Amino acid sequence: MNSYLKISFVLALVFSLTSCFSDKSSRNYQYMPNMYEGVGYETYQKVDFLPSQMEAGLPVENTISRGHMPYDFSNSIEGKELARLQVSPLDSLSKKENLAEGAELYNIYCAICHGKKGDGQGTLVKREKILGIPNYKDRDITTGSTYYTIYYGLNSMGSYANQLNHEERWKVSEYVMQLKQDLTK
Repeated sequence: MNSYLKISFVLALVFSLTSCFSDKSSRNYQYMPNMYEGVGYETYQKVDFLPSQMEAGLPVENTISRGHMPYDFSNSIEGKELARLQVSPLDSLSKKENLAEGAELYNIYCAICHGKKGDGQGTLVKREKILGIPNYKDRDITTGSTYYTIYYGLNSMGSYANQLNHEERWKVSEYVMQLKQDLTK
């Protein structure tokens, strides 16, 4: 009796293994073929199941993304010169708080290259990963030109417009001017 049980177990095992084997690389019947073989669509490609007059999510002309504040000056030499004359719109009564938050943001985003004192001796410069970071004392910068540089970037420095919002960029600009004053003393 025990040997019949063993033989039937071995036969069931062999039958189950051979029933799963197929020399075809694809399945015979697929209930939902799109789940197994995906259909690739390009972003703005015309497809059969959408009405012909429908466009694929293009924004309306002259709209502004939520949370985005457009900058008044273009990314050009003339725009930079115009931005140089701009002053900070932040409340001057809370200047200490603005500088404190600006210092915190500067240490997060800027000090790695420009140094904690604005002397151009950040960690990446000391390790010689990047070269040519200017010292604020030697530069003819204003609050407006600093804001412009943070917004658009300059030379090898990229834009920080996506990392810092409108108010934070002005706070960092004010703190940079404070660092410049400290260096010239």
